[in-house]
Amino acid sequence: MDCLFCKIIQGDIPSKKVFENERVLAFHDIQPAAPVHILIIPKKHIPTMNEVTDEDDALMVELFATARQLAKELNIDESGYRLVNNCNREGGQVVYHLHLHLLGGHQMKSLAG
Repeated sequence: MDCLFCKIIQGDIPSKKVFENERVLAFHDIQPAAPVHILIIPKKHIPTMNEVTDEDDALMVELFATARQLAKELNIDESGYRLVNNCNREGGQVVYHLHLHLLGGHQMKSLAG
């Protein structure tokens, strides 16, 4: 498989990990868009949010629980943070392996026009 995140999961490409268990991996983004920018990925290869199935429900809950836990550990839970999932080209997805961006550490701009 020629997936960047699968290669990170396999250890073929190094990453600065902040969390790992048997189902989820979280690491610092190499091109951070905020002072705190963590990528949270399932170890199961799921290309986009569109391919998530009912069988993945528990995994999706675990991704969000990991985000919540990391926000607290990184001291951005009270000040605030943003979780982002980009889906497909027009949604801004670059790596086709489902992932959440945990962004924080400064005032985010409103998404309201």
